[in-house]
Amino acid sequence: MSILTMPAVREAVDALRVSVADLHAELTRNSLVVWTAGNVSARVPGEELLVIKPSGVTYDQLTADVMVVTDFEGRLVEGSHAPSSDTAAAGYVYAHLPEVGGVVHTHSTYATAWCARREPIPCVLTMMADEFGGDIPIGPFAMIGDDSIGRGLVQTLAGTRSKAVLMGGHGPFTVGPDARAAVKTAVMLEDVARTVHVASQLGNPWRLDQADIDRLYDRYQNVYGQKGTPTS
Repeated sequence: MSILTMPAVREAVDALRVSVADLHAELTRNSLVVWTAGNVSARVPGEELLVIKPSGVTYDQLTADVMVVTDFEGRLVEGSHAPSSDTAAAGYVYAHLPEVGGVVHTHSTYATAWCARREPIPCVLTMMADEFGGDIPIGPFAMIGDDSIGRGLVQTLAGTRSKAVLMGGHGPFTVGPDARAAVKTAVMLEDVARTVHVASQLGNPWRLDQADIDRLYDRYQNVYGQKGTPTS
């Protein structure tokens, strides 16, 4: 019997198909992608499965029934389309970082410009300290299509509090406890990437003191917002 016929798994997958399809609309609404670039994926809780956008399908065609289900090695489990070329990379992240429930990849203009420069974005703004806990790091260049990008992401995330990585020569990836949180981080990443770029044209932005970064991060992660409501 297929694991997808188990009622609890079936219900979870069907719900994720809807939410992942809807979240792709946030990428276009926030101008983080063009044409068929980028993707959102979500872990199926308790299973070595993920839901992700299919490869090369335009955003206006991304309905729940078009989403595909794969295992963590990128093998198709359910769906009639080939999975995104980033599927194995996302699967590697899920396999090695159990706290991650969502992975997002975009080619948003300003964040990708920092990727092209292979330069971290320095933590010069309180919003960066809040969301990212410090500088937004550069990850290594890696070829698309297998788990190489995932390896670079896991390696880079291990040394930072940031939930965003600027993969060198490629584009930004963000992670979160669920797909919605990862999309929120992608939106905030592009905003701060643009602001710090503009500030850099005016002079040399001042990095916040590390002690202030730590206090801001702790406040935002543990105090900010309504009790019991995630900051995403």
